[in-house]
Amino acid sequence: MNKTRRISTVGSVAAVLLLAAGCGSGDNGAARNTNSVQPAGAGKALGGAYDTGYGAGGYGADAAAGSGSGSDVGAGSGKAGSAGQLSVRDIASVGSVVTDSAGMALYRFDKDTPQPPKSNCDGDCAAVWPAVPADDATAAAGIDAALIGSVDRTDGSKQLTLGGWPVYRYAKDTKAGEAKGEGVGGTWHALAPDGKKAIDKKQKEAANTGSGSGSGSGTGMEMGAGMGGMNMKSGAELSVADNEKLGKILVDGQWRTLYRFDKDSAWPMKFGCLGACLDTWKPAAAIDKAKAEGINGKLIGSVKRPDGSEQLTIDCWPVYTFTGDTEPGQANGHNKQGLWFAVTAEGKKVPPTA
Repeated sequence: MNKTRRISTVGSVAAVLLLAAGCGSGDNGAARNTNSVQPAGAGKALGGAYDTGYGAGGYGADAAAGSGSGSDVGAGSGKAGSAGQLSVRDIASVGSVVTDSAGMALYRFDKDTPQPPKSNCDGDCAAVWPAVPADDATAAAGIDAALIGSVDRTDGSKQLTLGGWPVYRYAKDTKAGEAKGEGVGGTWHALAPDGKKAIDKKQKEAANTGSGSGSGSGTGMEMGAGMGGMNMKSGAELSVADNEKLGKILVDGQWRTLYRFDKDSAWPMKFGCLGACLDTWKPAAAIDKAKAEGINGKLIGSVKRPDGSEQLTIDCWPVYTFTGDTEPGQANGHNKQGLWFAVTAEGKKVPPTA
């Protein structure tokens, strides 16, 4: 009996060691082999993590506004009612976005389908992403009225569609001109006038013109005209860019700088960015390794967040994009609060002195 128990114990320890070998501290220089990691501690934040991702008075210090669990969906002008006249509004970080008559940004969900239209957001999801009723919606200049339609929801109500995509508001947008929902979970995106993703159109236009505004959050990291020497590749979901200040850093498929957060933990994997923090730091969606360029595939993985979405990990660290980066090539989030850092081609964090 004792011999059997001893063998069982040894086996359990070996299993733990093998699992731990897949994701270590993230800074020991060893390549990781894991593809998908389940977080420890039920995805709870590490003690002392900043919910906002900033300190008081920092850039975006109002990010916590409207950051409730989703029960505040009625807050803010126009959230609960019909859309009224749809219009197009330029939101710096996202592009040309369709808004309702109150100026609130409208969104689409990647897990829905446009042909035929179908909404896959019900229950708790619909509390955070309230469906926009189809009644009384009209189109202003810049929106083709023929693209406006409706879809029957599971509760029997009719939801507005644009280009076939069901239309939603975001509970954490509390005033006109906000688009805090852009990129949430890697599946929610502000709507362009043709029903596509506004951010995709903005990034394509920036790439075609080869010019950025250079305006950022005033951190001194903005790249300026001509993308500031960023060597950006097309077609890849993850690649390496030459940043003139930081060196070779990782960027996503839209050429946005990727960051890691010191309040997260690579092993055991825990999240320090939860709640209002996610209004400003967007979890990067998991990718297909075959669509990565310039990085060892063994460093690429994913982790399931508390909301069920899959987040990209690099060397076992969850990575994010920063809403303060308003143009491709910017790295305004680097060294924010001494906690957020761009990531090197080897999966390490760029030093704060860079």
